[in-house]
Amino acid sequence: MMNNFPYETMQGRQDALERLDLRIYWGNYEIRVIRFHLTSFPPGKIVSFHKHAEFEFHFIPRGKGTVILVDEPYALQEGMFYLTGPEVLHYQEADPEESMDELCLHVDIRDLSQVPDAGQSARPYADPWEAAEAHDCIEKLRTLPLKPVMDTYRAMPFFLEAFNASQQKYLGLYTAIKNCIIQILLRAVRAYEPEPREAELPSRDMKAYRYQLALEYIHANSSGEVVLEDVADKLHISSRQLQRIIKDQGGGRSFSEILEDFRLQEVCRQLVETRWSIEKIAVQGGFSSGSYLHTVFRKRYGYTPSEYRRKNAKV
Repeated sequence: MMNNFPYETMQGRQDALERLDLRIYWGNYEIRVIRFHLTSFPPGKIVSFHKHAEFEFHFIPRGKGTVILVDEPYALQEGMFYLTGPEVLHYQEADPEESMDELCLHVDIRDLSQVPDAGQSARPYADPWEAAEAHDCIEKLRTLPLKPVMDTYRAMPFFLEAFNASQQKYLGLYTAIKNCIIQILLRAVRAYEPEPREAELPSRDMKAYRYQLALEYIHANSSGEVVLEDVADKLHISSRQLQRIIKDQGGGRSFSEILEDFRLQEVCRQLVETRWSIEKIAVQGGFSSGSYLHTVFRKRYGYTPSEYRRKNAKV
């Protein structure tokens, strides 16, 4: 029934997305959106043989019909998808007794790495993982079989999501529409894969990562009371595990030595940039007193805080 058709809202403004000048960048590719709409074919409607210079994605959210790709006919039914790449001759016909709806996306895809004077300068900031995924997807688009398949990975809902974004005008709608287009491309490719393929994701050296997080936390809180157990708790690891990480990653320094290093760095900065008393600088820097700072400072640097200030003070 009409009221149960989720894409009904798109029929009132079929050109809403096509009014947008969408030229998005994905990896090292520029994707220019040419057509992006829902169209309806009445029973028996024929679209005679034609071809395009761009990629055309065809999704059937409702109805049935026939498509001929080059010279091979295929039956179309609700939930199907097929792709006609550049210069692929095709013919469409709605069922004689039943109308057919079609969600269409036409995109022109340009590989910027192959454009003279563009190359690496075109997108010097492209995420290498995104660039690899984009390249893999686009290369597969160029070689997909010329036959319809079921929209197994549900690319169709992204047409409606993009349409709703264009109508609601919320913050971030351009990014939302861009992501919808990319998802349509990715899910279209996946629909043709016989078996799910394991994908890789960037992975971390967890020891180095946790060590860096520990340093950041110690640094941010060095003026107060910081204990090993607190830092370990923030990292959701045991104190013993954190001790091993600090020993392995910190060049043999202990937790207390790292904390003292951060505190002394701040003391040195305050000695140079302020006129505060040594006592105030000590307490602000996390030391119990000026006399204790004096002892630690002299042991570390070979001279007193006052001598350091005289040599380096800016105020």
